[in-house]
Amino acid sequence: MGVMRKPTMIERLYVDFDGFFASVEQSQRPSLRGRPVGVVPLESEHTSLIAASREAKALGIRGIVSVKEARRLAPDIVIVTARPDIYANINRRLVTLIDRSVPILAVRSIDEVVADVSGWPVEEIQTRALAIKAEIAREFGACLTCSIGAASNELLAKTAAEMNKPDGLVFFPPDDLPGPLLGLALRDIPGIAAGIEQRLTQSGILTVDQLWALAPKHARAIWGSVEGERFWAQLHGYAVERPPTRRGMYGHSRVLAYNWRGSERARACARLLVVKAARRMRREGNNASAFSLGVRTKTGEDHFATIHIQPARDDHAFLTCLDRAWPRSWPRSALSISVTLHDLSPADSGMRDLFETDDEATTRARWLAISTMLDGINKRYGRAVVSVGPQVQPPGGYAGAKIAFGRIPEPEDF
Repeated sequence: MGVMRKPTMIERLYVDFDGFFASVEQSQRPSLRGRPVGVVPLESEHTSLIAASREAKALGIRGIVSVKEARRLAPDIVIVTARPDIYANINRRLVTLIDRSVPILAVRSIDEVVADVSGWPVEEIQTRALAIKAEIAREFGACLTCSIGAASNELLAKTAAEMNKPDGLVFFPPDDLPGPLLGLALRDIPGIAAGIEQRLTQSGILTVDQLWALAPKHARAIWGSVEGERFWAQLHGYAVERPPTRRGMYGHSRVLAYNWRGSERARACARLLVVKAARRMRREGNNASAFSLGVRTKTGEDHFATIHIQPARDDHAFLTCLDRAWPRSWPRSALSISVTLHDLSPADSGMRDLFETDDEATTRARWLAISTMLDGINKRYGRAVVSVGPQVQPPGGYAGAKIAFGRIPEPEDF
């Protein structure tokens, strides 16, 4: 389960930005301030909001809401198309700002940061938390706020940060547990999604006080893994040091716009996703010896193909895999495509195919040199300006630069 100990003081401070995408839009565009704003992934009336401003939330727009439903709830709502490059840039500025007040332990997502405040008195932690809020207001204006939680471990600090949104500040001193938790619903605690909630309900666990009273082994049985015991320990204030994990793949996916569902345009989109994934893999110093392509369809007649190759990390190798994996008969009902580079190994492992000729090895080395050179140019200009072959952006742009939990694109990913 990992190393466990029970802190007697607050050790983690969690910063969670409120309605981040919508708040950034209001911060950068004064005409949106004070108005209900919804952010969508692409310019279309047939998509759903991925973020809403506090003014929109006050009108009942919460969670995944279609544009049509959002307009019904808030006729005056302003719908804006997401700009991931702007959000990633603001994130980097915010991280720098926060790190001046507290030592950042990890950036958990585009809108969440955790800091290590071990050994600090509560009064100092509170002073620093208020300083972070004041600095953000000075730098970005009153519409970009954050909620901050502090507790003995990250799970409890994140729970505290989500308790009093927006612009909250909640502390869970270890001696106060479980008091502050008992008024919450099960789903208010991070880590309890719909599936786990259903399992808890089936086991007769309906409230947080019943969850608190669980035995560790019972939690493990409900979760079906050691994660249940880890969750129990963190809920009870323990600091759990997890064993290190290794990345298993690099991948990107894309829902195809209606007029991009034909083979030619879908292939152009797939090429872009392949190059973006390979660029990330090189940046982190890995090779891949397997490539997978997935095509989802309306009818359920999905296409999936995997190509195995000598460990590689250059664009040409995986674009060649894409050509080999592409379906001979393109499904007319295609909805989305995905590409995955997997079976990873360190780039410096020195592995070579015993049957590879010197000419083949030389060709591979040249393609890698080309890819590395392109990476350098893109990094220099802070965006993808050159590529192997055509680079056509699909509607909405940002292919391969999607902001996902735990991953914030680098400037050259755009």
